[in-house]
Amino acid sequence: MKQILWGLFASVLLSGMAVADEMKMAVTTSFHNSGLADILLPQIKADTGIDLQLLVVGTGQAIKLGEAGDVDAILVHSKKAEEKFLKGGFGTHRREIMYNDFVFIGPKTDSAKLGDASNAAAALKAIADTQSPFVSRGDDSGTHKKELSLWASADVTPEGDWYKAVGAGMGAALNTASGMDAYIMSDRASWLNFGNKGDLALLYSGDPVLFNQYAFLPVNPDMHPHVRADLAAKLEAWLVSDAAKDLINAYKINGETLFVFNAE
Repeated sequence: MKQILWGLFASVLLSGMAVADEMKMAVTTSFHNSGLADILLPQIKADTGIDLQLLVVGTGQAIKLGEAGDVDAILVHSKKAEEKFLKGGFGTHRREIMYNDFVFIGPKTDSAKLGDASNAAAALKAIADTQSPFVSRGDDSGTHKKELSLWASADVTPEGDWYKAVGAGMGAALNTASGMDAYIMSDRASWLNFGNKGDLALLYSGDPVLFNQYAFLPVNPDMHPHVRADLAAKLEAWLVSDAAKDLINAYKINGETLFVFNAE
């Protein structure tokens, strides 16, 4: 009987220890679709002991999860929304981790001539002027927010049968664009890791306005005392370490770099 009781006690103790090092982080679908999470998570567990549970959503939803205290930290890519999150007292601070860029994808025939565009705004205006099919994520993600700001800079209100907002993550939106042979804006990492390219190709990139910064924001324990601020701090220390730098910078697909580490 004693053996059974000790066995049960040990089981409960080990279970409690496992939960003790578990934390939740909301991350963007673009970060997850890139495949980088599959590289980082095992090393995070090995180096820190943290069992990191990811909630994969758009930036807008990630921020809402942080505001509600449903996660311990968020990793997103929309600076304006992040600053609003901090101003509301929901996060303790913002730490830049890595970046890539946004790119315009479309049919190889390129009827809108994006390859001739002088900048990102001109590329979008060409799509609107020719009413070429365009797929928008339409999900309040960081990518969607950026896309809307670019339409505004082009002085274009995207509407009509040619503009399709799908309300989905990057992978699903790219699949829709592939099926429709349509234009779409994607982060470079998701595009490079996308397997169903069909007749789509990268047609325009390089405008500095397409810079895409990812940042880590711990949820404020003063607002939500139950969050694992200790584990969030431990994770942040790892995310800005040389170990993270080496993994992030070395992650490539077909010889192309997906992210560049720039934590300080």
